[in-house]
Amino acid sequence: MIGIVIVAHGGLAREYLGAIEHVVGQQQDVRAIAIDRDHDRESKQTEICAAADDVDTGDGVVIVTDMFGGSPSNLSLRACRPENRRILYGANLPLLIKLAKSRHLPLAEAVRNALDAGRKYIDSQNISVEQKIPCPKQ
Repeated sequence: MIGIVIVAHGGLAREYLGAIEHVVGQQQDVRAIAIDRDHDRESKQTEICAAADDVDTGDGVVIVTDMFGGSPSNLSLRACRPENRRILYGANLPLLIKLAKSRHLPLAEAVRNALDAGRKYIDSQNISVEQKIPCPKQ
């Protein structure tokens, strides 16, 4: 089964993991790592590498970060050096849920499924005046 490490700014990784488990149930071999402004970068990089090694059961590891070019992504690159590891940037809940549900698949297929789901559920809808539903008053 594919291991997962979620790395994000502040408490976002922990919240993502909580949301995943709320939807699909408790997950083994998944870690959440927070990156805060005052954290030592070298120790965080070591923590990410250790987490990736810890969840690696031989089927691969996907490291999911909140955005390309941010500290979580930059600090995760070293952990992705082994051939059976991938990094996904721009996490959203549909991407993470699909990844959690695809962990039994080959690594490339699981990554493709997760990326497709993440992209599919980003959209916008314009509600016309006729369709507007008032928010309930409290």
